[in-house]
Amino acid sequence: MRFSVDAHAIGQKLTGNETYIRNLLRCFASLDTESEFIAYISRPSAVNDLPSAIRTRLVPVNPYRRLGYGLAIGLRRDRPDLLHVQYTAPLFHGSVPLIVSVHDVSYLSHPQYFTPFRRRQLRLTVRRTVRRAHKVLTVSQFSRRSILDAYGLPEDKVVVMPNAASARFHPIAREAASASVRARLGIQSPFILTVGDLQPRKNHLGLIRAFEDVMRAHPNWQHQLVLVGKETWFSPVIHQAVARSPFARRIVFTGFVSDEDLAVLYGACELFVFPSFYEGFGLPILEAMACGRAVACSNSSAIPEVADSAALLFDPASVPEMARAIRDLLVDPALRSRMERLALARAAHFSWERTARETLDVYHEVASHGARVPVRAEQIVRL
Repeated sequence: MRFSVDAHAIGQKLTGNETYIRNLLRCFASLDTESEFIAYISRPSAVNDLPSAIRTRLVPVNPYRRLGYGLAIGLRRDRPDLLHVQYTAPLFHGSVPLIVSVHDVSYLSHPQYFTPFRRRQLRLTVRRTVRRAHKVLTVSQFSRRSILDAYGLPEDKVVVMPNAASARFHPIAREAASASVRARLGIQSPFILTVGDLQPRKNHLGLIRAFEDVMRAHPNWQHQLVLVGKETWFSPVIHQAVARSPFARRIVFTGFVSDEDLAVLYGACELFVFPSFYEGFGLPILEAMACGRAVACSNSSAIPEVADSAALLFDPASVPEMARAIRDLLVDPALRSRMERLALARAAHFSWERTARETLDVYHEVASHGARVPVRAEQIVRL
């Protein structure tokens, strides 16, 4: 079998989408040595993130060119038995059976979290893609139900394949991790950590207010709040909130960081807080847990499904609840130690290898039963 994967996200700092497809491809290479895998990448450097067994083809970085003709030309040349994309399929994929991964439908349920253009684009292209796809993969039962409700698809068309923390996220002694964070990023301990692009649904504004409340109640504490995540259109609002904060000097923005730096940040933090309003999964929760750190997180969307009983949950709309969860973990070493043990056990329930193996089962099922007709040259010409 020959499987093609739209891996343009690798090297684009697209966080969850990039992590997802990179980990799948790494596992595919070792799990299925009889099949051929072709990854369509947009950055030449993405080759360095993939096993040598994965063949790569360069497609345009520009999404209009990539979806308009870049992928179509690649499919005509490579003639794969299946194409796997995230969210949006190319305009033309001929007879090639299609699998799409849709991590969540927040653009439908919470349109205020998106720019008007991005919201309209996702509404149009994802609807078209899921209807044409043979299978829709998603990362949680919460997202599965949301997709089924939104698009009216048959129950057996949407399959859950959960995310996992990659092997690079593992326990590191806090002292050693703290020294590494000081050397690499100039950040002093102790600190509270959160991870997520600076966008409204990640609820940085609520976290900043909760941090202020905790620090006011404990004036002798010298903790910092470290915000890891890429700048977005919403960033100015968050930076303005920090500038107005009486604790502005103790709130640190790192921007996007590599997985290597992220692993030591998890290892060095006193606790990890994930205050997001909406997630299809919430991968940073598992990454922090895999590093053996206590987690406080929202009780909304898919987050409780991922965290289970291994985190302190709070209402993300309630600053006092969030502040109480943070305070409880900081003030009670025994509670924090117990949550760290539970976190490690919870993270071990998830495995990229298992998810990749189950994804490959879907690949082979769809490729074996998907109808194929030749891709006509005139289809490409009209692009």
